[in-house]
Amino acid sequence: MTVLPGFKVEEYFARWEFVARHHLTASDAQSMGLAELLELAEPEDRRRWDELELGYTETTGDPALREAIADTYDVAGAGDVICFAGAEEGLYLAMRVLLGPSDHAVVLTPNYQSAETVPLSLCEVTGVALDPAADWALDLDAVLAALRPNTRLVSINFPNNPTGKVIEEGQLRRLVEICDERGIHLFSDEVHRGLERDPARTLPQAADLSRRALSLNVMSKSLGLPGLRVGWIACRDPELVARLERAKHYTTICNSAPSELLALIALKARASILRRNRGIIDANLPLFGEFFAGFPELFEWSVPDGSCVAYPRYLGEDGVEAFCTALVEQAGVLLLPASKFCSALTTTPADRFRIGFGRRDPSPALEAFAGWLRRSERRSDL
Repeated sequence: MTVLPGFKVEEYFARWEFVARHHLTASDAQSMGLAELLELAEPEDRRRWDELELGYTETTGDPALREAIADTYDVAGAGDVICFAGAEEGLYLAMRVLLGPSDHAVVLTPNYQSAETVPLSLCEVTGVALDPAADWALDLDAVLAALRPNTRLVSINFPNNPTGKVIEEGQLRRLVEICDERGIHLFSDEVHRGLERDPARTLPQAADLSRRALSLNVMSKSLGLPGLRVGWIACRDPELVARLERAKHYTTICNSAPSELLALIALKARASILRRNRGIIDANLPLFGEFFAGFPELFEWSVPDGSCVAYPRYLGEDGVEAFCTALVEQAGVLLLPASKFCSALTTTPADRFRIGFGRRDPSPALEAFAGWLRRSERRSDL
């Protein structure tokens, strides 16, 4: 097995996330405090919280939590759900369970780095790039061309990180058919599901469409509760779920009891939390549109289909890497440059940066950003 490379996004965050004055690249929606979350608890769950003992929990997750997760699916049930310490553990263990040295995987790019590097540490991987010139369109013919007789896995992520792209439902259903016809597992990262601009474009969850598919989700992104560190995989293949459980015995063994109960409370209030977070995004997007409209010679901006992140293009002659470095060092505004999403599998744009708009009151960050641009004389008319 190949040694995993450094995790570029997380290393960059380790350097800047908690020291930059303005975190303008967050991929999670607005969080809430413990007291605010507990106010949403049903009486029985609040009683459980007050009486909670800090012992071990079940490896697959608290039964009530798994039931609440299953309520977010149309077909998958509680027995099809296994909980993890965040989405990253679920992704890592799923790749290790599904892939071996003689296998092949297909991964879409751009992506969150581990979606690519973990499979690459285990087997041969082919990348299929979303097309930035066509609003990050997915080419299903390119996916078909990438498949081999030994392909075991196709990995997708919609709404996509970092682009916010959401494909059409017909494309997803056809991709499921392609995988099922060939005995391939579709691994679907759905962590930003629920933050689509048009609710009618919310995709079905892959685990509801196929017994072989795996749906990855987490409390961190759409619900804005990353501090709970609770994620899950839903899959209607009981043998595969059992293998994931055995793999988890070697990592976290079980989740935190307080986190699982808080996740249960949040999932029961999911509709109101998502409504709140979509309201924040709807209020923020005009502010971001106005900001970028003020610097047309520096940026190409378009509103993404979903999630709370976008991937604008930087047009400055200095290049996006130097731009992002100077911005955080001089103005304390944190963005993620394209190098943190580059791929060893495909060509990926080198002139983009990820920006986040899911948190309340971005005005101070945008004002600091704009002021720095004007002071640094980056505009062609200065």
